[in-house]
Parts: sequence; structure tokens; C-alpha cells
Amino acid sequence: MSYLALARKWRPRRFEDVMGQGHVVKALMHALDHDKLHPAILLTGTRGVGKTTLARIIAKGLNCEQGVSAHPCGVCAACREVDEGRSVDMLEIDAASNTGVDNVRELIDNAQYAPAGGRYKVYLIDEVHMLSKGAFNALLKTLEEPPPHVKFILATTDPQKLLVTVLSRCLQFNLKRLPAATIREQLALVLGNEGIAAEPGALNALARAADGSMRDGLSLLDQAIAFAGGGALQREAVEDMLGTAGRATLFEILAALARNDGDALLACIQRLDAQAPDYAALLNDFAAILQRLSVLQLLPKAQNEDDEEALLALREQIAAEDVQLYYQIAVLGRRDLPYAPDPRLGFEMTLLRMLAFRPDEGGGTPQRATPPAGTRPAPASGPVSASAVAARPAPAAAGVSVAPAVAPMQSLPLDASWDQRVEAMPLEGLAKQLARNCAWTARDGDAVRLSLDLRARHLLNEERRAALERGLAAQLGEPVRVIVDLAADEAIASPAQLDQQRASDRQRAAEAAIEADPAVRAFKDLFGASVKPGSVRPLDS
Repeated sequence: MSYLALARKWRPRRFEDVMGQGHVVKALMHALDHDKLHPAILLTGTRGVGKTTLARIIAKGLNCEQGVSAHPCGVCAACREVDEGRSVDMLEIDAASNTGVDNVRELIDNAQYAPAGGRYKVYLIDEVHMLSKGAFNALLKTLEEPPPHVKFILATTDPQKLLVTVLSRCLQFNLKRLPAATIREQLALVLGNEGIAAEPGALNALARAADGSMRDGLSLLDQAIAFAGGGALQREAVEDMLGTAGRATLFEILAALARNDGDALLACIQRLDAQAPDYAALLNDFAAILQRLSVLQLLPKAQNEDDEEALLALREQIAAEDVQLYYQIAVLGRRDLPYAPDPRLGFEMTLLRMLAFRPDEGGGTPQRATPPAGTRPAPASGPVSASAVAARPAPAAAGVSVAPAVAPMQSLPLDASWDQRVEAMPLEGLAKQLARNCAWTARDGDAVRLSLDLRARHLLNEERRAALERGLAAQLGEPVRVIVDLAADEAIASPAQLDQQRASDRQRAAEAAIEADPAVRAFKDLFGASVKPGSVRPLDS
């Protein structure tokens, strides 16, 4: 006996066997049980989600010798003929190759004749959107008022191309893409019945590659079984077959980016290149991993059993802002890959771009040189006094290292608040933002501890910490070591948060003043008016 492909061997024969389309199955079963099935049904959805399968089960339910039912017996002659694709009362028409008006007219002429053996003639028109406009127009009248013994089932992957006049005559059901977990469950069931072992990672790779299509998943499973030569399905072999070998290496690449480890990054790329992968597919996988990582970071409750341990571990290693940046770079790198001198070079350059543009990198990657504390100009808007300018040390001669300044840069009292010290320090750019998002915690000898707002952790790197340390040492008039800890609570008394609180207080005060103003109250009473939300601003804003 010839080999039967798994996609055909495991095609559902009953409504109960159809996976992932419960909303459609329920409606069709109720319609059949009450013998109230619409004469024209439109099934839409991507490839391999069950359109043709549902059409065949409907045909069995209509023509089963046991009577019209949502539970056809599956053993009578009518049911077997439909399952075997040889029923004369179910005609499957490929609209892609029968697009003309003459084809549709022939169908309409034949529809007038009674079914050969069953109760109904069932016409399945697959890829119906491929019909010409003339063919659609010829079909309209028959769709609206078909003979009582005729049922039309239209199937398409692109319902947007159908005429509105056709859509209005059909009962439409949208079939969903199947989640990877559903496909993996079915693949495991098939392998269990076929007596073939498989690693969970292999099933996960096949389910992801199926891209929502059960038929594609079963076809890929057929290919994987042939690739394995009858043995157990190994994750590495399946990924090699799919051209996605190296998903584990992609996690290692992300870990290397989190550590700012360029050497490990290049080692991962070399290991991938030895497998001759499809770099476009790798970048697609990389972007998909980053998307899922972002979901897990921002919506922790979205975690499910499909998430690998390596992915879960990365949640705490990479800042959410970095994930967004990496995703955008990966998408743009995938777009530009055809223009690269070589796919491997394009892939490598995409990852190096992530390393170079990382907002919270340490000192391992090239940075814009930071001017010495003694020569950096103060911000134009900073409240630096003349005494502060006079207290600045002279520029050091070339080749001479500069020690931290020991003379105070501003005349601040010893009990000055942290926000006063931040404003007095000659910091600029991201170093200034780092200081403004920190709160003074404690001082122990020459060690100064600061707490950093969790939402601003991307600002912290060695270069900016050192700049903050130099500025604070110059202000205090003695060397200090600045230690920055991440705050356990987002609500800290940092200058940035204090500014936000003051701005919020001013806004509330302004809104209260407007509401209490006699003229405004009189205007509201006279005209039944109200103050437009968001329109009130403090005078100093």
C-alpha cells in the first residue's frame, strides 16, 4: 500500500476532532442538528486551518444515511465516499483553475439536477476569491436562491477580494490561526500513535515553523521523520532541517548583549556560521524572541508554558528599553539584509549595531570621550555662581593625570539637600539625568551611596557614574566613591521625582483656583458650562 501523508491520514473526520475552531464548530453543529444550515457558507482563514475539512464534515452531516446530523456515522457508503474524495454529490472546485464565466455557468446548469444518491448536492468552491468579476456576477442569483437540494460552501484565504454582493449572500465563518501549543499537542499525539519518540524542543520548533497551520505542521513532521531516518526527533536535527538551527545560540547572543560582551557575541556568530543557517530566518526568530521578551517584561501575567527557561531568565538581565531598541534594529536589519555584501556580514553588523547603540552599556564599547571634570563647561541654564567659576582648577598639561578636585566648586552648606547639590554640579547630558534620578541614601567615610529610580536604570553606566563621582568630589572638596544601587521602590526622593511632585501640586492648585474663581463659577452656572479637562495650566509652566 502506498504511503499516506500524515496531513491526510490525520485529517479530522468528525466535528469533535477539529482543533482550535470551537466557535465555528459549535455554530455548524447546532445548524445541522436543527436542520437549519444556510444554503451558502463562506469559510475564511489562512492555509491549513480546516476549511476543506469542515466542508467535508458538513457534507457527511447532510448526506449521512442515518439522517441529517452533526454526528455523521462515518461508516455508511455516503460518509466513506466523502472521506475518500469520490462522492458524486460533493463537488470540489478549484476556483484558481476555473475562473471564467463558462465554468460557473456549467456549475449552475448542473446544480439544477437532483443529487445522485444523497439528500443534497454540496459544492465546495476553494479559493473563491480567484473567480473573475463576471463569474461572480453569474453566481449571485444562484447563491441567493439556490435549488432546495443544493448547498454552497465557499472557502478563501483572502475574503477582502470578494465582492460585497457575494459576502451579503453568505453566512461567514472566520477560522483562526492555531496557537503553537495546539499544534504541538497534535504533533505529540500523532507521534505517539506512530510510535516515534521526539524531544520537546523538536516539537516546539515544528509548531513554531507551522505558523498557525495544522496542515503545515503535519507536513513538516513528515519531513522531520524522513530527515531522522526513522529514529527519534532531536531538536538540533529539526532546527537544522528547518534552517533555524541556533535558537539556543540566539539566547546566548542576547545574554552576551546584556553583559556587553563583544567577544562572546562574535563567538556565537562564528558558531552559527558553521551551521550555514538562513540568516533572514535567524533575524526573524531573533525579532520574535525580542517581541515575546517585551511581552513578558511589561505583562508578566502573559507567561505560559511555551516560554523557555532561557527566555524567562533574560527578563531581569535586559532593560525593557533595550529590548525595544534591539527589536527595531533586528527588524531594520532583516529589511536591509538583501543589500548587505554577504548575509553573514549583514547579520553580524545588525548585532554589532545593537552592541554599539545599547543605552546602558558599560565601558567595554567605544564611547564619546568625557571631558575632565575640571575643563567641562557648566550648563548655560545651571545656577553656577562666580565663585564656582573661580574655584575650577586650571586645565592639566598634556600627559599629566588629573586627580579629583579638592576645592569646593560652590559655596554650599554642609547640610545642603541632594537636589541642591545636583543643580550645583557641572554635569550635562545623560550624566545630569542620572544624578537627577538618584536619591541620597547614606555616606560612610569616603563612600556615598545613592538610590537610582528603577525606571531610569538605563542611564547607569560606568562612564556616567564616574562623572557623577568627580562632580560630587569637586563639590565636597574631598575624594569620594559613589555607589549607585537600584531602588527597591520606584517612589524615591530624587530631584526628578520631586520636580514631578511639585509640578503636580502646582497643576492641582491651578485647577482648584479656576474652579473657585467667582467669574468662572458664574459663567458655569449661567451657561451650564464646564472647564475643559487638560486646558488649565499654571502660570509658571
